[in-house]
Amino acid sequence: MEKEASSSSDVSASHVGRVRNRKRPNEVMTDGNKANGQTLLVSDRNKYKSMLIRTYSTVWMIGGFAFLVYMGHLYIWAMVVVIQIFMATELFNLLRKSSEEKQLPGFRLLNWHFFFTAMLFTYGRFLSRELVNTVSSDHLLYKLVSGLIKYQMFICYFLYISGFVWFILTLKKKTYKYQFKQYAWTHMILLTVFAQSSFTVANIFEGMFWFLLPASLIVINDIAAYLFGFFLGRTPLIKLSPKKTWEGFIGASVTTIISAFLLANVMGRFQWFTCPRKDLSTGWLQCDPGPMFKPEHYYLGDWAPHWFPWKDVFLMPVQWHALALGLFASIIAPFGGFFASGFKRAFKIKDFGDSIPGHGGITDRMDCQMVMAVFAYIYHQSFISPHNFSVDAILDQILRNLTYEEQRNLYEQLGEMLGNLCKADKLSACL
Repeated sequence: MEKEASSSSDVSASHVGRVRNRKRPNEVMTDGNKANGQTLLVSDRNKYKSMLIRTYSTVWMIGGFAFLVYMGHLYIWAMVVVIQIFMATELFNLLRKSSEEKQLPGFRLLNWHFFFTAMLFTYGRFLSRELVNTVSSDHLLYKLVSGLIKYQMFICYFLYISGFVWFILTLKKKTYKYQFKQYAWTHMILLTVFAQSSFTVANIFEGMFWFLLPASLIVINDIAAYLFGFFLGRTPLIKLSPKKTWEGFIGASVTTIISAFLLANVMGRFQWFTCPRKDLSTGWLQCDPGPMFKPEHYYLGDWAPHWFPWKDVFLMPVQWHALALGLFASIIAPFGGFFASGFKRAFKIKDFGDSIPGHGGITDRMDCQMVMAVFAYIYHQSFISPHNFSVDAILDQILRNLTYEEQRNLYEQLGEMLGNLCKADKLSACL
């Protein structure tokens, strides 16, 4: 009995000891580390190491990106393709189960079959004109490429149906649920990730300005939100991302909108950024930048205060459109990151991968870029691109729908019509 009592007292004493250890005064945060009940991120010394690693990675990424911008449109397109492959790899691996895969040899290859079919369809639609213009000097290659473009939709549909039949034939008992889950997961990736990011390539060839400015605004917004949140953040913004703060969100929004207005003026001065690329070459570009990139005079007059030194300013019309891009990049695009945060919480993972030190995976850096790329493309097509028929649009339809013989016949008929007009009206343009 005495032993039992002593053991009981020892247990209770040890229990009390454990409770007391949890309430040690030195484990309670000091008032200096609190502000309105929330801990400032800058007060966490362990975060400085993470910030340093993140900074190194960011500098390397920006440097590599600047080099690709200098190299040209084709290299940036190659970068986008590599990014898409890395993103697909990270997302395919989320639902992968090795135990199930062992029973389904070659099943992983089916996912990549659908992926490259989607790539062929998407880029075939976006870059058909550029591809034809690249091979127009070679008669045989021109006919081959023109035929492939004309029947591109049928070819892609046949490839997709082949994958569908392949999937049905590989169904096995006891793995039905896993296989159909993978099938749906693959299509979700293609819809929400690949389709959206592919609009980036369309923006590149419309003029690097329409790719570089939106992408830069997302980077600026991300860096500004991190810095404002690191040094000033104390009010949580959304439960999906506990580290996001209102201070970081508001500070980044103001910084992004101002940066959009200023960057548009700087980028709009270079034809390398403003001229559209009509083929897949890497040569230098020269073109008429158009009215969007020609400065207009504004006299401030009484609108400006007396101490303001500039009464006359020159602004490009595209700068006003840049404000819309900056507003979207600072307010709406971050919800792509919130979506990714909720996605990761659903799968109970911290990051999609570890390919970028301090940042996580490629998908972690591209969540907002995908949302921004779609908006930039739609905005350009709705408010910037001319809606009337242009020479480029008509040529694109001719190259896409007419055979080589039909195009040659059309060229001869146009030549005869212009010759008759010259004879009848004696047009000065014909002299």
